[in-house]
Amino acid sequence: MKLNVKFWAVLSLLPLLAACAGGQKKAQAAQEKDALPVVVVRQVSSRDVVQQETYTTTVEANAKNNIAPQTAMRIKSIRVEVGDFVKKGQVVATMDAISLDQAKLQYKNDSTEYFRLKGLYEVGGLSKSDLDAIELSYKVRKKNYENMLENTVLRSPITGVISARNYDVGDMYSMGQPIYTVQEITPVKLLVAVSERDYTRVKKGGSVRISADAFPGVEFSGNITRLYPTIDPTTHTFLVEVQVPNNYRSLRPGMFARVTLVFGVNHSVVVPDLAVVRQQGAGDRYVYVLEDDGTVSFRHVTLGVRMGDEYEILEGVKDGEKVVVEGQLRIKDGVKVEVKNQ
Repeated sequence: MKLNVKFWAVLSLLPLLAACAGGQKKAQAAQEKDALPVVVVRQVSSRDVVQQETYTTTVEANAKNNIAPQTAMRIKSIRVEVGDFVKKGQVVATMDAISLDQAKLQYKNDSTEYFRLKGLYEVGGLSKSDLDAIELSYKVRKKNYENMLENTVLRSPITGVISARNYDVGDMYSMGQPIYTVQEITPVKLLVAVSERDYTRVKKGGSVRISADAFPGVEFSGNITRLYPTIDPTTHTFLVEVQVPNNYRSLRPGMFARVTLVFGVNHSVVVPDLAVVRQQGAGDRYVYVLEDDGTVSFRHVTLGVRMGDEYEILEGVKDGEKVVVEGQLRIKDGVKVEVKNQ
């Protein structure tokens, strides 16, 4: 009788034990689910991406000339000031004319004598050697006078703006600094150091866009006029010369500018910049991609152009795949994750 009582007591506890076991399994499953790292993913797609790079540089004058005589002379007059625009050939200053007057007198005397003796030679009254001697003297005097005239009446060799004046009227030009510096600013040029990876993509005559901090929201256009033939072994860049018409003289030498070069259009996958992970201690970039089985794979990617908060992906991610944009610190390659809905 006692055995039967124990048997029925145990039998009555079986449903309770089964319920407890089921509850433990559910709790374990819930615990395992809660243990999964939670991530946010975003599906990516392909689209046309303009291939362009922006470089910083400074505006330079298209040409720059120093105006000064060849020898030390006293300055007689100053005709223009800093900031004045001058035309090619315009007189900007004159020097003391004593030496010029002497050279002019000598040249005039030799000129008169040369033409007198030339007429005498033509009627047979002078030998060819005597005529050659006076002709040589005449040409030397003429050249000397022309040189003195050029160094006494100073003219601008280019059309541009006067950017420096280093002397006043009455000063003795000491051959240390030029009297004037004139710069051509219509057009201006920019020398851009471009990465060597773009060497084959840059073409002479190509159009570029230019912006300057001095003119927020204003964009200028220019053209590539020259490609320098060598690569700097230290920076691995080469120089590209860009010319901007600058018809309104807005851009001035020394201004900070940004030059955008356009190389064409690619059809590429684009991912948010939040998805891109940089490997510690290296420059490699990676992206976590959500696989069909709920795990993530750590993929090495090749980045292209950056567009605001997005990156062009050249290799590593396919169109339509889902990339992790939040929660990368809690996951690693091959782990199963829980996707959080946004």
